[in-house]
This record gives sequence, C-alpha cells and structure tokens, in this order.
Amino acid sequence: MAVSFSRKPAYGADAPASRREDGDLRARILAAVANPYIGASAAAFLFLLSLALLVLVTGDPNKGAPLVRVALDKVGATKNIPEGWRQALTNEGDHEAPLLPGALDLSNLPFLSHVDPTAEADGAAILAPSPAAQATGPLPAAPIAGLYAPGPGGGSLPVIAPDGRTAAEAYARPFTADGRPKVALVIGGLGLNPQTTRAAIETLPPEITLSFAPYAEGLQGWIDLARSHGHEVLLEAPMEPVDYPANDPGPYTLIAANRPEDTVRKMEWLMSRATGYYGLTNYLGSRFVASDTAMTTFTLALKARGLAFIDDGQASLRGGPIPRASADRIIDDELAAGSIDGQLKMLEVTAAGRGQALGSGFAYPVTINQARQWAAGLSGRGLQLAPASAMAKR
Repeated sequence: MAVSFSRKPAYGADAPASRREDGDLRARILAAVANPYIGASAAAFLFLLSLALLVLVTGDPNKGAPLVRVALDKVGATKNIPEGWRQALTNEGDHEAPLLPGALDLSNLPFLSHVDPTAEADGAAILAPSPAAQATGPLPAAPIAGLYAPGPGGGSLPVIAPDGRTAAEAYARPFTADGRPKVALVIGGLGLNPQTTRAAIETLPPEITLSFAPYAEGLQGWIDLARSHGHEVLLEAPMEPVDYPANDPGPYTLIAANRPEDTVRKMEWLMSRATGYYGLTNYLGSRFVASDTAMTTFTLALKARGLAFIDDGQASLRGGPIPRASADRIIDDELAAGSIDGQLKMLEVTAAGRGQALGSGFAYPVTINQARQWAAGLSGRGLQLAPASAMAKR
C-alpha cells in the first residue's frame, strides 16, 4: 500500500476534533521524517548516543584496556602480606601505565603469586623466587645480621659489620665474569607506579639492576620482591638540579649549599626508608654533583655506611674511596622504541671496544619492554649481561 506524504489532513473536515488533531500530528511527523536534513540529524544523534553507551560500558578506547581491580579484603591469604605492601597495591594513581605488549605473564598481585603457601616462619610468608631467578636463586633476604642499626623514624641504617662486611658487598648480586665483554643496565624510578614496578621486577632478567624512589609507598616490600627475583637494588638520592626549585625532586632533596650536617641528616632519613640496597644512585642532581664540598660530604657519608655510588653519568668525573661506577649513556632520553634500541646497540659497541659498558634508563613501559627484548639476545651476540655492581671500582 502506497503512503502519501501530502500536507493535507489525514482525516476529512467532518471528522471529530480529537481525530482531526491526531491526524494533523501524524501528518506533521510524517512530513518531518521525509525531510532529509531532519532525518540525517536524527541518525547522527542515534550514532552518538550508541557510541556514548559503548564507551560507558567498555571504557575509553584511547586509554587502553579497562582495568579490573579486586578489593584486597576479597583476596585470600592477605594476612600474610608484609606491612606496607597493602599500601603499594592500593596506590592506584591517575596515570597508571598500560601493560607491556607481550608481557602476558605479569601477575596482578605478585605479592601473593610468589608466596610459597607451604613455608611460613613466625606467621610471615616466605617469598618464592620467580622462574627467571631460579637458575641462580633469590638474593638473601634483607636485612642481613650485623649490617644495620636503628635509624630515624624507626627505620634502619646500613653499617659496616664488626668483621668488615659492607652493604655494598653483601647486597650486591654475585657475578662471575666469563671473559666476554660485560654490559650492565640500571632501570630507575621504581616503586611509584605499581604496574611498571611489577613489570620491571617480573619480566627483566635478574642481572639488570633496579633502583627505587625513596618516597615510594611500601618501599621495603618492593625491594624484598625485587631481591626475591634475583635483582640487586639501588636507592635513589634526590639531588639538586640547576633549575631547582622549579624542578623539585622532593622534600629531602640534597642541596649543594646546605651545611654538611644538614646533608647527612637528609641522607640518613633517605637511607633509613628501607634496607637491602647495596648503594645509592642519583635522581637529577646537576648542581649538586658539580659542588666539590657537597660531593665530598656525600661520598664520606656513603663510605661510613659501607655503600656504593652508581650515577647516571652526571658524576662521571667524581671518584672517591667507595665502589663507584657511572653510566656511559642514558638509553631513553628520546622516548621511542627505535631510539632506545639504538642506544642499547651503542652500549654493545662501547663494551666491545672497552670491555664493559653501563647504561641507565627510567621505568617507562617502552623502556622496560625494549630492555627485556634486548637482554634476551645479548649472549648470542657475544656479550655478558652483568649487574651494575660488577662495574664498580674504588
């Protein structure tokens, strides 16, 4: 049956008033539908409404995969989580990085996934090593007897043991050179983002050194987890950059113009945040490392505590009576996979020519991903992956 979209009333003039009004309304609706502009607008509105409902259900496609979170009180055996780790797990943040491509073996709760349920001591869970660390075993649990003393705020400070043992020796990853050129890599900025911290600990080979921010929540738990995976650990010392205070590394930043006792006081607070690290590394610090007085105070404080100092290259001209090493290059100044690969290749060239090379990078997802892929093929290219401590010299 054909339908006419004429402007005439649908009913005759002698129809009841209510029916005439209904007919007029229907005619107006049919005329509106026939209008191409109104029809296109309605279609666009329906499309936008459908898209909004899709985003509401699945999440913004520009922000990556939706995050699935489980309340900690719904997870079994949470009574075994060491103090401070709950805070690290619940530190969600507003800019959590996406999981790395191909890193599907990441655990959502590494604190629980690496617990051996059959072994407990004094009610505390015993961490089992990850598969990557099983060949050499996890590093000894910290703190080691004789290497710590009470520090500020209820924490512990590293000390030299009566028999002369130091944290730089006891907490470093053991290493035996095999005659091939050595390459080491430090990945820093860990502990602030739970997801990228887990990625570094769980997917990078244990020979790669990890450095942690002193302000991280649950810092001791992260360090313990890293060591259970075989990683040696550095603690980051925030140092004054040339553009301070516009660029402020935090409330315990080491300031070049501070009195020596103030620098030591800040260092003791930083060092007492956790235990199990074998040395300190710098976070920023272009102005601090340029000061002879400031660096002398810093170096003597580390010597008194039996610690090493590994820097990102800014302090390469600084020596001292402590184990020292400086990075030959920062691998992720340009945050792109191709650029990072190029910097890692240059590390190999340096190692081949000089016998060893040390790189430094930050815990960006792309940095962790490229470092993981690079390290997997390093031995086949005739080089030996080494911890940063193996590069340190007095």
